[in-house]
Amino acid sequence: MAKKITPEEFEAIVQAVGRYPDGVGIAQLLEHEKLGLTHRTLQRRLAALVENGRLITEGDARALRYKVPPAKDITLPSVTASAALGEVQAETYVPISPEGEEIKAHVRQPRQARRPVSYNPDFLENYRPNETAYLPEALRKQLHILGSSDGSDKPAGTFARDVLNRLLIDLSWASSALEGNTYSRLDTQRLIELGEQAEGKDAIEAQMILNHKAAIELLVNEADLVGFNTFTILNLHALLSEGLLADPHDCGRIRQRPVDIGGSVYVPLAMPQRLEELFRRILSMAEAIKDPFEQAFFAMVHLPYLQPFIDVNKRVSRLAANIPLIKHNLCPLSFLDVPGRAYIDGTLGVYELNRIELLRDVFVWAYERSCQHYLAVRQSLVAPDPFLVGYRMQIKEVVRSIILALHQANKDTVAAVIPHTVEPSDRERFTEEILKEFENLYEGNIFRFGLRPSEFETWQRATGNMPAFRRTDK
Repeated sequence: MAKKITPEEFEAIVQAVGRYPDGVGIAQLLEHEKLGLTHRTLQRRLAALVENGRLITEGDARALRYKVPPAKDITLPSVTASAALGEVQAETYVPISPEGEEIKAHVRQPRQARRPVSYNPDFLENYRPNETAYLPEALRKQLHILGSSDGSDKPAGTFARDVLNRLLIDLSWASSALEGNTYSRLDTQRLIELGEQAEGKDAIEAQMILNHKAAIELLVNEADLVGFNTFTILNLHALLSEGLLADPHDCGRIRQRPVDIGGSVYVPLAMPQRLEELFRRILSMAEAIKDPFEQAFFAMVHLPYLQPFIDVNKRVSRLAANIPLIKHNLCPLSFLDVPGRAYIDGTLGVYELNRIELLRDVFVWAYERSCQHYLAVRQSLVAPDPFLVGYRMQIKEVVRSIILALHQANKDTVAAVIPHTVEPSDRERFTEEILKEFENLYEGNIFRFGLRPSEFETWQRATGNMPAFRRTDK
């Protein structure tokens, strides 16, 4: 199989050439230690970059020189070692507007060709909730038509709960993949459903996915409580960053030190007090926005731009974008099949230019894709059992109380804690459903009962109930 060459390897060559405004020959490029390529390999990659418009040439034979062309729209190639034969495959992207093309052309320039910028508070202050619109009215109407269900009069989160099993896998996988996670969708499914980590994968990747799962469950199961407030967003960050930060103290807290954005010339704000102030300002503005799609996109723009946390900011914004969609029983946004480079380009456009058009193109495409997927999924689902829906909170309460009391789950222990709100005629089936929950209980699904891993492990040790699936890292 031909060796896959990453975009970063090509970008390194482009940046090396960019240091020579008047052009550079292959002999000089071979002296760059960071490239570390043989003459033949470098020659092939230069040819691929020229063919795809990333570089231009002047002169011929020994006088041949390579230059970075003036800023224009370019397509970054995904090239294999067979590129010498002219087999260059253009990267996957999303359809974008002319404005998006301008932004893409800017952020695809070598880093040294882009002017460093700092946080611009006017970008936020110039926004007026329900007056300013990042998403034009006609576009919002289109999104409402695409994402609406027959559940507008049902409790918040009904649509998301109907597709929760698929959403947990899809959103956990897709959002993690945008961060470079290498788990496949099947790997993710086995991790979430069975608790099995993929062979040969870093434990950090499994942690990232399980963190997404916990955060999504919070948004769906507590849809009537979550919102654009500090409690929700801080806890969302705490769930998404658990076990992934060098200092656990940073989980769920506004950062106290500066951060850099890799690959960008954007320098985020550094003052903690000002960060706190702007963070609260963003949330109050988001909460004031009436349209759920405008709310969702506003969060995707301004939370990463502020960088309120030491890390995991984009993940927080992607899940926060789902808050208004879940609360209004609209189709959730899973980011399935979103090309990573398109998402990053759109985000860099916000960071470096304060322009939202490319990220908006990505958002709209991603939402249309999610709607196609989940509306089809929902139509194929069996209607939820009214009994289980009606007693959802009581079932959670009983499971949790038995675990915390360190009791075995049997008919007697269930009968002792059945709430008075369960009708006498329903108690026999209610008990059966509780025992079914315990049969399927494992560390990967305890959060929906409001349990901590330490509480679940204590119950296991006290009762001798070992997890159905257990994996020990080698």
